[in-house]
Amino acid sequence: MAKTIITVATTGAFPTKEHNPAVPLTPREIAEDVYECWQAGAAIAHLHMRDEAGKGSMCKDRFAETVHRIREKGCDVVLNLTTSGDLSASDEARMAHLRVLLPELASYDAGTMNWMHSTLFVNHPAFLEQLGLLMQEISVRPEIEIFDPGMLYTALHYMQKGILKSPGYFQFVLGAAGGIAATVENLVFLKSLLPQGSIWSAFGIGAGHMPILLATLALGGNIRVGLEDNVYYARGRLARNNAEFVARAVRLVNEANNEPATAAEARQILGLRTYEH
Repeated sequence: MAKTIITVATTGAFPTKEHNPAVPLTPREIAEDVYECWQAGAAIAHLHMRDEAGKGSMCKDRFAETVHRIREKGCDVVLNLTTSGDLSASDEARMAHLRVLLPELASYDAGTMNWMHSTLFVNHPAFLEQLGLLMQEISVRPEIEIFDPGMLYTALHYMQKGILKSPGYFQFVLGAAGGIAATVENLVFLKSLLPQGSIWSAFGIGAGHMPILLATLALGGNIRVGLEDNVYYARGRLARNNAEFVARAVRLVNEANNEPATAAEARQILGLRTYEH
């Protein structure tokens, strides 16, 4: 049977406990949450950190503590560390934790955009070149996040230049204000732009969560769920925790006659290094 990779995005940089009390914020909370999601069937954990005030942070010490807490549980989940957890962070701060922790995956946001109609999410070409080359140097695979079609073409440009390796691993982000809307038609369009051999995943933000999840499964993609993207499990009902999202994703993957990939299988699919205990 085909394998579907389930990624859980536990925290993000913006949802708070006021939005949903289940949002994990501290390294301990995030690690415990990731462990539960791994047990429920998630193969990849996409991690953001928060500071003492609950704001998005690129603090490498918090990343290090969280990673240590996850691994000390005997959890082999694939770790995907964000490089965009704080819109005010310097380029160096966005990369420092990668050099120290050498995660298997890290986010690579392939362009600048107006963010939430209120500010800028800046990914300068010079930064994207530096980040891409660093990831090659330290053997961290980029998860190329695509918020609009122009970002995909930017990623293809960097593949031609050798900044990114081909085939790419793409994550389609639909429904972020300032980016492409979370519609099935838009997902089909984005998929049609992918070079042959690409590996891809997708998710919809907020109300777009379920339509994009179901369409992604129908189109043969991998899926991402979690409180970073959506604090509601159903209309009018907050999610109890991230593991609840993962459990539903597992059921839907099985109903689609696929099997959820284990962490080891996800590493094989994505060409990542073998996990060492």
